[in-house]
Amino acid sequence: MGMVALIIAGCIWLPCLHFVFHRSATDFYQVQGLSPQARQLAARHLDLWTEPRSRERELQKMRASNAEWDFMGRSFLVWSLANMGLREPGSSKAYLETIDQIVDETVRLEKQEGMYFFLMPYAKARHYVAQPAHSLFLDGEIALMAASRRMLEERADYKQLLTERVNAIAERLRKSPQLVLESYPDECWMFDHVVALDAIRLADILDGTDHSALIGQWLAMAKKKLVHEESGLLISSFTTEGTPLDGPEGSTLWMVAHCLQILDADFARDQYERARRQLGRTTLGFSYAQEWPASWTGPADIDSGPIIPVFNISAGSSGMAFIGASAFNDEKFLSSLATTLNFAAFPIRKGGRLKYCGSNQVGDAALLYAATLGPVWQKATNSKL
Repeated sequence: MGMVALIIAGCIWLPCLHFVFHRSATDFYQVQGLSPQARQLAARHLDLWTEPRSRERELQKMRASNAEWDFMGRSFLVWSLANMGLREPGSSKAYLETIDQIVDETVRLEKQEGMYFFLMPYAKARHYVAQPAHSLFLDGEIALMAASRRMLEERADYKQLLTERVNAIAERLRKSPQLVLESYPDECWMFDHVVALDAIRLADILDGTDHSALIGQWLAMAKKKLVHEESGLLISSFTTEGTPLDGPEGSTLWMVAHCLQILDADFARDQYERARRQLGRTTLGFSYAQEWPASWTGPADIDSGPIIPVFNISAGSSGMAFIGASAFNDEKFLSSLATTLNFAAFPIRKGGRLKYCGSNQVGDAALLYAATLGPVWQKATNSKL
């Protein structure tokens, strides 16, 4: 009887909570300009790069768990600011200053400390199969940072930076029998490949080069060899031989679908719609995302975050789902995701700045990207090779 009463009570108070915490999609993401949440998230991140002590505290907290988060927080913020500069040309100078500070410091640290500075410790446990060792995770995201900055405004030395990274990635891809590259020793990630291919695509637009054949070859290979048969979703990781390591994962897929938009729009839409059906869930107006489809289950890791039982809610997949919902203009899903975020992520607003206590710097940076994406991809789509 007690359990019945609890269920009845839940059915009453959850809809009431939904009413209290409900947010429209436009509170989070707007096609034109900046939404209120985007502006507040951005204000806090911009402060972190103008207040060294605050930034150092945030970075130390993240690096204590995962050095990747330091790097990815930088990437998502740069990509966000590039989109913001295209949305608000009058403010682009301030955004460019922060972009350049981040890119310059990131490249300096990589050169000074070596590539392992931004990788998890297990990167040193084995030798990379391809020598000399490179991490596509680093090369691809640095290249996309430089490319996004140049889509906002040209900078000559970033042209050289982008050209060097793109040429190196393309050369290694061509030499790879399976058209795949390592991020960690004999460990290749779908996320990192589509990010790198996006950087190559933008470089072609910016500099008049043409890697369309290479991109087409990679897409054909991925559709043939890297799609999980039961779900039709791209797998998240694989070896240098193309052998799957992990199946489809929400913490990867939502971003992958977005990245595919400027590579193969139909394939991108297919992957988003499959992920939406198989991973997206809504309960009494609150939306979230699962990490795995019903046809495959993997181990929880640092990307998925803790998996909440019964509902199988993944913090990583739920956060990245914002990117998918914004990219594909899924307003209903985005609105109910934002309602869940407002309820469960413990937002703190102070002085026009927003942070989520249930997140961290990289999580908030990914949310900022979800709230601002669009203009760079649109500019790429409207450009001709």
